[in-house]
Amino acid sequence: MSRKVVRSSKFRHVFGQGLKADQCYDDIRISQMTWDSNFCTVNPKFVAMIVDASGGGSFIVLPLSKTGRIDMSYPTVCGHTGPVLDIEFCPHNDNIIASGSEDCSVMIWEIPEGGLTSPLSEPVVKLEGHSKRVGILSWHPTAHNVLMTAGCDNVLILWNVARGQEMVRMDTVHTDLIYSACWNRDGSQILTACKDKTLRVLDPRKGTVITEKEKPHEGSRPVRALFVSDNKILSTGFSRMSERQVALWDPNRFGEPLTLQELDTSSGVLLPFFDPDTGIVFLCGKGDTSIRYFEITDEAPFVHYLSMYSGKESQKGMGYMPKRGLEVNKCEIARFYKLHDRKCEPVVMTVPRKSDLFQEDLYPNTIGPEPSVEADDWFDGKDGQPIMISLKDGIAAPTKSSEFKLNKTLLKSTTVCVGDQGNRGGVRKTVAHYSTIVLKYYQLSVNQPHPCETSDSPEIALSPASDFTYCTSDSL
Repeated sequence: MSRKVVRSSKFRHVFGQGLKADQCYDDIRISQMTWDSNFCTVNPKFVAMIVDASGGGSFIVLPLSKTGRIDMSYPTVCGHTGPVLDIEFCPHNDNIIASGSEDCSVMIWEIPEGGLTSPLSEPVVKLEGHSKRVGILSWHPTAHNVLMTAGCDNVLILWNVARGQEMVRMDTVHTDLIYSACWNRDGSQILTACKDKTLRVLDPRKGTVITEKEKPHEGSRPVRALFVSDNKILSTGFSRMSERQVALWDPNRFGEPLTLQELDTSSGVLLPFFDPDTGIVFLCGKGDTSIRYFEITDEAPFVHYLSMYSGKESQKGMGYMPKRGLEVNKCEIARFYKLHDRKCEPVVMTVPRKSDLFQEDLYPNTIGPEPSVEADDWFDGKDGQPIMISLKDGIAAPTKSSEFKLNKTLLKSTTVCVGDQGNRGGVRKTVAHYSTIVLKYYQLSVNQPHPCETSDSPEIALSPASDFTYCTSDSL
């Protein structure tokens, strides 16, 4: 009688565990919108969740340490005039967060150290270019201050956030609603899933299609897709019989999937999260009570089922902590922030190990918070590989070089100065839909003279701590 050989893997015994009640975030009215986004974003400093709000849209940003019951009067970020649909923290600055809304705008916010003490209604930058609601946001993984947005107008836009300027507009590529959009590891390609049942790999600067796959899943329900190891593509969708599926594709041979597996017959959209360091993909279904996780390898069937975490309550959304925010001394390989109706519950994924020492096989060098290329250089054609860091010494914080910089100005009418210091020399463009820039003023230190008194230059630098610069009306 033949014995079944169990595949060897150090992640075969990964287990999930929800944290105790005193380590959760309670009494938060999570948004009731039916939009299929994560509704939550998290980094090593803050956790942000979209909440219900009357008369507009808002989200709440909490320091990770502020667990327990959250008071109803806790301040929120409330500048949108319509419900907020998606939020995402900047990977290069833990205090910067972007939000997209039904009011067709995208806003960039700066969260003060320690969290909010009063409602925040004035964004640092307001980006206006979509004609319908904006439901997808994604920061560039290596370029500083580059943001991708997608709206229900079937348009995908790349922004230079520091300039408040639309740089690339793809309005003819997609013929229907965009379900998902993401970058590859170095940000040189974009992958989109569309309601027209087509996966597309795009050149982000040219706005052209590199390759595409029609009907990756036969069903009509929403599809999600993301890049995984070796630039392969993992997609989740539905069969004709509404069975949920997961598939792995090689974009160089898009004809047939490397593997296609059916999971169950639930109706919730599967949200995939991929960890490039371990090769594990986590599938979180909206409305499910469970999180499935698989290991992706080079051996058939390529996507290997590991296990499943099951909770008691269904999830309305999910936040995924970057690797640099995990507790490495506890062998944590992933941490999710699971949204309930009125609660956010952290769920920790752990590899059981007896030793408390740093486990180098679990924590190879990972992507750090430093950008490798500036926005202007990236749009000019320069790619940058992720800057890797070691987790051996604990959490890594961004240095001053990655602080958010805003190079633009208060607008007079619709005239925008698009040149920055000694660079492009004040090239003028008059475009009606250019972004409105909202500047935040910082108090100068007592001993520092006012810049206007010490410099003949029309460009004024705000406090060194803010690292913001802008042009005065004289430079226009």
